[in-house]
Amino acid sequence: HADMILPQPPTITHQSPKDFIIDPRENILIYCEAKGKPHPSFSWTRNGTHFDVEKDSKVLMKPSSGTLVIDISGEKAEAYEGIYQCTARNEHGTAVSNNIIIRQSRSPLWSKERKEAIMVQVGVSLVLQCRPPAGLPPPIIFWMDNNFQRLPQNTRVSQALNGDLYFSNVLLDDTRNDYICYARFPHTQTIQQKQPITVKVLDMDAINETVAAMYNYTNNLFVGEYSPSGERRPSFMAPLGRSSTQMALRGGVLELECIAEGLPTPEVSWYKESGDLPSSRMSFHNFQKTLKIADVMEADAGDYRCTAKNSLGSAHHTIKVNVKAAPFWISAPRNLILAPKETGILTCMVSGDPKPQIAWSVNGVPVEALQLLNIALANDSILCLLHHSHVTLWYSNHYQYYLFLFSAEAPRVLTPPNNVYQVITNNPAFLDCASFGSPIPTITWFKDSQTSILNKDPYVIHNNGTLEINVAQSLNSGKYTCIASNNLGTKENHVYLEVKEPTRILAQPEYMVVQRNRKAVFECKVKHDPTLIPTMNWLKDNGELPDDERFLVDTDSLTINDVTEEDEGTYTCVMNTTLDQDSASAMLTVVEATPTPAIVYEEPDPPTDLELTDQRERSVQLTWIPGDEHNSPTQKFLVQYEDLLHQAGVWHNLTEEEGTKTTAHLDLSPYAYYSFRVLALNHVGYSQPSQPSRQYRTNPAAPDVNPTDVQGVGTEHNNLVISWKELTGLQSNGPGLQYKVNWRQKDVEEDWSSETVANASKYVVSGTPTFVPYEVKVQAVNEYGNGPAPEAVVGYSGEDVPMSAPESVQVLVQNGTLAEVHWEPVLTSMVRGRLQGYKVSYWRERSLHQAEAQQEEQQVLAFSGNRTDGRLPGLKPYSLYTLNIRVVNGKGEGPPSPNHNFETPEGVPGPPSFLRIKNTNMDSLTLEWGPPQDNNGRLTGYTLKYQPVNNSNELGPVEEMTFPANETTITLADLKYSTRYKFYFNAKTIKGSGPTITEEAITIMDEGDGMLNSKVFSNKMFFSTSVISSPKYLPFSIHTFLLSILTFSPTPPFPPGKEDWTKEFVNGSSGSQTYLIKGLKPGTSYRVRVVVKDHSEATIHSTEELVITLPAMKSNQVDLATQGWFIGLMCAIALLILVLLIICFIKRNKGGKYPVKEKEDAHQDPEIQPMKDDDGTFGEYSDTEDHKPLKGSRTPSNGTVKRDDSDDSLVDYGEGGDGQFNEDGSFIGQYSGKKEKDTHEGNESSEAPSPVNAMNSFV
Repeated sequence: HADMILPQPPTITHQSPKDFIIDPRENILIYCEAKGKPHPSFSWTRNGTHFDVEKDSKVLMKPSSGTLVIDISGEKAEAYEGIYQCTARNEHGTAVSNNIIIRQSRSPLWSKERKEAIMVQVGVSLVLQCRPPAGLPPPIIFWMDNNFQRLPQNTRVSQALNGDLYFSNVLLDDTRNDYICYARFPHTQTIQQKQPITVKVLDMDAINETVAAMYNYTNNLFVGEYSPSGERRPSFMAPLGRSSTQMALRGGVLELECIAEGLPTPEVSWYKESGDLPSSRMSFHNFQKTLKIADVMEADAGDYRCTAKNSLGSAHHTIKVNVKAAPFWISAPRNLILAPKETGILTCMVSGDPKPQIAWSVNGVPVEALQLLNIALANDSILCLLHHSHVTLWYSNHYQYYLFLFSAEAPRVLTPPNNVYQVITNNPAFLDCASFGSPIPTITWFKDSQTSILNKDPYVIHNNGTLEINVAQSLNSGKYTCIASNNLGTKENHVYLEVKEPTRILAQPEYMVVQRNRKAVFECKVKHDPTLIPTMNWLKDNGELPDDERFLVDTDSLTINDVTEEDEGTYTCVMNTTLDQDSASAMLTVVEATPTPAIVYEEPDPPTDLELTDQRERSVQLTWIPGDEHNSPTQKFLVQYEDLLHQAGVWHNLTEEEGTKTTAHLDLSPYAYYSFRVLALNHVGYSQPSQPSRQYRTNPAAPDVNPTDVQGVGTEHNNLVISWKELTGLQSNGPGLQYKVNWRQKDVEEDWSSETVANASKYVVSGTPTFVPYEVKVQAVNEYGNGPAPEAVVGYSGEDVPMSAPESVQVLVQNGTLAEVHWEPVLTSMVRGRLQGYKVSYWRERSLHQAEAQQEEQQVLAFSGNRTDGRLPGLKPYSLYTLNIRVVNGKGEGPPSPNHNFETPEGVPGPPSFLRIKNTNMDSLTLEWGPPQDNNGRLTGYTLKYQPVNNSNELGPVEEMTFPANETTITLADLKYSTRYKFYFNAKTIKGSGPTITEEAITIMDEGDGMLNSKVFSNKMFFSTSVISSPKYLPFSIHTFLLSILTFSPTPPFPPGKEDWTKEFVNGSSGSQTYLIKGLKPGTSYRVRVVVKDHSEATIHSTEELVITLPAMKSNQVDLATQGWFIGLMCAIALLILVLLIICFIKRNKGGKYPVKEKEDAHQDPEIQPMKDDDGTFGEYSDTEDHKPLKGSRTPSNGTVKRDDSDDSLVDYGEGGDGQFNEDGSFIGQYSGKKEKDTHEGNESSEAPSPVNAMNSFV
């Protein structure tokens, strides 16, 4: 740029503020930075005279800078207070800084004062004055208590702008002794504290008139003596009177304050009498008591009325605001560059109230003193006729003009080339063309390839070369060329303008009233230029959103879950792009949830206000407003559509959206008349459908898809049926839907055959060869074109039944139950269809034992695919079988192969048909059996195994026997009687033994008479039982002997069947047994019998009853009541108790009639204390001489005895100064103060207690 290569007079770039308050504890830093070519030199003035920096060792000027650093260590900062001004010079001119006033920050201490308590009647108003010491700058005031906690403020109690604390009315709760005003001085960061103020609020109604009058007369600090304490209408405490005046500066901040008193507490409101309040620049503070207006303008002058109102009336105060203005620019000054012999004008257009005075200087020297002939003053302007001089014009403390003179030079464009300017539609656009040259170049503009100069509406070319388009439109976008020219040449530059669509909020957030703990959703749907990147921000009360996970920001909404009272406020959505922004706000009010006896959950209400936006050929945006959720959050929304063109009245599901969304992007098909509706779903169920949206029609188009599920299958041996799934009306995309069917034989050089059909799902091709492959494809077409190129599908023409059977059939027998069959496959040409497999049919002709055929049911096994072998399982050994084979295709079975016979070898036999046990005796039994039903070969014999089984199911040794095939019975001898045997029996062939069958049998014992022998003791009996054999055997085995006992009395016998037998189970495996019964009662008779039972608990035998009487036991116990020593002990104890009772009776009768009692009654000494209940101490009497404690009494825990003020001494009541007592102990009984506790526990005397005291302790 030119400023990098051209000479330049100085320019102040950085300077300290005009009113510079310094911290006396830190060095003083006064800034003065300037630029220029060459770099300027700096000098300072202080209080209007030259300030020689070099002579003051405490002052240092930074190198290449005018900034001063003043070291005040060891010096007072006051010495450097004053008005400073910096001057920057080079050979081209002079620049002067503002006047910088340096003042030291001050934080004076609060003057000492004594604060008396302020007494005030409840209900009256009160002002607590702060009046902090004057500081520089003024301090910040706040009220706190002794714990450094801010005092709570509200509409009743608040702090005024001057720092005083105002009470509109006082309450009893306002009584406290720590109302403390604090003043914080910002520069020194110190806090000064005023003496605490005590406020006592009195309820005068509760005090009688005498006390009230005394307070009113004697206490001059009583506030509100003549103030009303009851309910009253408002009146203003500040400002006083009905009106006041206040001045404000233009561009500053205006603060108006109204504080009212009254009961109930009044509310304050504001309005402007001569116009509206500036809502964008105003705010309320201090509970509506302060109105603050920022960036004051002349229009803010006028009358402002504040109104205080309560239930009893209102009061008004008018504040007249006058707006003054320090000097300000009407139009911003501009520097001036002139070529030789050019004329230029410097304009200084300022205003202010009062009107400012204007003075001109050149390089810091007043114009009047320069006597320049080529400079003329005209009102607020200077006319410069410059020839060969370089000058700078300066306006004091506000602005400096720069006037440059250069030699002739060709034009240069300073604006960078190919700049791209972006603006929003309907906004002004400014295209820069900064140039340099001498003489000053002329600027012309061209657009795109046009040749005309842009110098008429809507274009404006400014003097600096900038091209302005007042209201830019999209047609103004393009390439612009600016040309700078003078008499020495021309220079051009290209820039580009892009006009963007504005950002607009389509759906603004709405005011919401939400119950606590419910959900609030603010919508903010925006439209913006697609080439700009938008950024959505949400604000709460013009600040950031709280950092809380309950706040969920979506692309077009803000959701607040579980709202609380703290969430109340104004929420603003701000959509920003790089060029513009749009915003919209809504308030949230949180209310208490309405109490209901029970929460009722229902389906949600249907959504409402369906709207279609962003409408395109194949898509549309659907928005809606959710209905009431009825206490159950919406889980999702279901969007359905109706195609009125193809399926009127039928609704189809289109898409689903989450329950938190209210918009859906819908992909559409051509050639449809859409209507949409939305259903909401919660955990109860679906809502009713919403009202349908307006109809949305899409234009026809060629089909997007072809039919699906295309197949080619023949139904006859000479045809091919081509089938497909037809397109739906919605898939047709347009009128005149048809299907173009194409086919050709595969792997044959021939062209495609085709046919076009409509309203059909198949096409039959006739005259085809049998079962040959074809390529087929189906394409959808309509009046607007063809669908996409279809893919070919391979199909086959129709099948016919096979013409031949498998050949070369062979059977390989593996064993008696399995054989393998092999065959040669049928030629493909003879199959005449799709080979599905081979079917083997086989059947058993007869067993090889039999001469005649007994054909069984035919069995069939299918082998899929092109198999040449298979296995035949489940055959029967030693049999003759026949089989044949057929080939199978999709049409059916071919002819069978010739029958083929094969035999199976022998196998193991089946189980014997039966095994019976007969003639069971004590030591023998007979077995019978039958041959197997399936011999599976030639039988070679039978095998028998058997072994005994005892009562614990343990098996004995195994015996084995074999028999020839022609035997069917055998008798076993020499067996054990009454023993269980288990038998195992099977048949066998040459291939081995077959399955085994088993049976069990028991040899029999004699039916015997049981004998029961007994041996009796005092409380137990021994019983011996035995069973005697007889020639007769019972078909049972004895399981156990059951021994039962029954107690009975000498009374008549029990009725039959009513006996109460006690049973004990005894193992009866042995023939003779001895058993002991314990726990019987001596001297009692018992009936005893033995019962024999088998395994099924059936009674086999019972002995006769045996009646046994147990002998009585001889007692060894001694009766204690008859012992002499016990009787003597009881008599001694009774005598001792009698003596104690007599002593207690004597003590009670003699305790209260001694002289000491009379003296006590007469003196009534208050110092005499009774014995304390808690520690058991006695009343304390002390001697006036030696303070010795009473003998036998307890000394107090602190080791002292309280002096008795009575003239009586303990010696007067005893037998001398040694404190001895009467031997009957009556004195002690009176003063020891008998307690439930033992008195000897508290006896600390070295003397032994009297016997009576000991007895008292015992009692």
